[in-house]
Amino acid sequence: MSLLERALPQLVEGVRITLLLGVVSFAIGAVLGLALALARVGSIRPLRLVAVAYVSVFRGTPLLVQILLIYFGLPQLGMTIEAIPAAILALSLNAASYLSENFRAGLLGVDQGQREAAASLGMGYGQALRRVILPQAIRIALPGVGNRLIALMKDTSLASVVTVVELTRVAERVGSATFRYMEMFLIVAAIYWAVNTVLSVGQEALERRLARAY
Repeated sequence: MSLLERALPQLVEGVRITLLLGVVSFAIGAVLGLALALARVGSIRPLRLVAVAYVSVFRGTPLLVQILLIYFGLPQLGMTIEAIPAAILALSLNAASYLSENFRAGLLGVDQGQREAAASLGMGYGQALRRVILPQAIRIALPGVGNRLIALMKDTSLASVVTVVELTRVAERVGSATFRYMEMFLIVAAIYWAVNTVLSVGQEALERRLARAY
């Protein structure tokens, strides 16, 4: 039996966990990141200061340290979180700090005339944001947002340090059992590359689709 055949069931499960971590963390991070971006460009000073502080902390500290703090540190405060939820929480909070900057760039990239035109049509702030500003801001921010998703998929490998059995952890386990570390990590690297290639192709297709409207 070849190494790939032997490891295939574990690799399939590892891919499932990796995709779960990446997709869920990205979804949560995107919602939180958009809220942070709106706070940054808004006129409410306390919210703006909170958003600036949040981004500074989570961009200025290593993701690995954040994962370890949540998984090993919170239990000392009476808050025990299982490995996968802890990894998702850390990945989401970290991704939100970067995505907020992508969204903020998109919001600032929308021409001021668009906002004035929406106001002249009698649209309130929320309606103008939903119907005029956000669609254009997301199109502008899409390349950076897509790159963050790809980076997040690779960052899921850090979850292995808190016993989450994703792809990297599978490679470590099979490598230690067979002493064929080189082959296993090359296989896992190829899987990461394939996943991120699919995401890159999807991003380019989405960018072309959104560009047609303009």
